[in-house]
Amino acid sequence: MKLILLRHAKSSWTDPLQSDHERPLNARGVTSAAAIGDWLRAKGHLPTQILCSSAARTRETYDLIRFESVPTEFSDALYLASEGVLSRTIEQAHDAECLMVIGHNPGLGALALQLAGPTFQDDALYAFPTGACLVLEDGAVTDFTVPRRLLGASEL
Repeated sequence: MKLILLRHAKSSWTDPLQSDHERPLNARGVTSAAAIGDWLRAKGHLPTQILCSSAARTRETYDLIRFESVPTEFSDALYLASEGVLSRTIEQAHDAECLMVIGHNPGLGALALQLAGPTFQDDALYAFPTGACLVLEDGAVTDFTVPRRLLGASEL
């Protein structure tokens, strides 16, 4: 099985009265999410199933990566899910050829670090910043990127 872990793109904090669950992406997040989708397609990392947190920022990230024809489940259980919840959810989706999970830190970043293992070294993996995307196949890292690597500094 191929597994793609994607942290939602950069979200907006402009409305202090808005709930965390309803926060949308900011302009940088919109640009970053589209770039991550383009990168995934260019690399041939095409999900056959997507599990996505129900939060606004993850749903918007999903919309912008443009894999709309892929069977997708939006789940409240993935909103701020722990590493353990994410692991169990992934185990239950064992029949997917290429599973993508779109979620949040700290759980998603902790899972990415655990699955990448000690032999994969990349400073950005430790922070797993917004828009970070880790691709694993048969338990080994095949790709990893963050939006800053895909876009010029002026676009962020």
